[in-house]
Amino acid sequence: MTNSRYQRLEQKHLRNVLGEPLEICSCSPMTGWYRDGFCKTDETDQGQHTVCCVMTENFLTYSKAQGNDLSTSIPSFGFQGLQPGDHWCLCAPRWKQAFLDGMAPLVILNSTEISTLSLIPLEILKENSFKQG
Repeated sequence: MTNSRYQRLEQKHLRNVLGEPLEICSCSPMTGWYRDGFCKTDETDQGQHTVCCVMTENFLTYSKAQGNDLSTSIPSFGFQGLQPGDHWCLCAPRWKQAFLDGMAPLVILNSTEISTLSLIPLEILKENSFKQG
């Protein structure tokens, strides 16, 4: 079985925080621990990049002040830097920290992986969800 076919089969089994199939967070910019557009994780992902969020200027400034500059381009890593409105897979602990500090970006529930619930209650995620429409 080819690697891409295996990944497609594996993808069908991934669930979001609502218990439904996990949806893509973003391919432009490309996000995720695997850089495949999905906020999925494994045992090698010590940051738990599972929360799909809509970036805001406030959060990007906050993140930079915390030592994680997501807005500056780093061409050597193929990273263009994030802009307000971009969708991005955040580490669950970072999102929780930002939430406690009143700076958390809105969450896209359909694209936030179910393991996030081990750190952040669903009710809090729902209260901070991005309303698409």
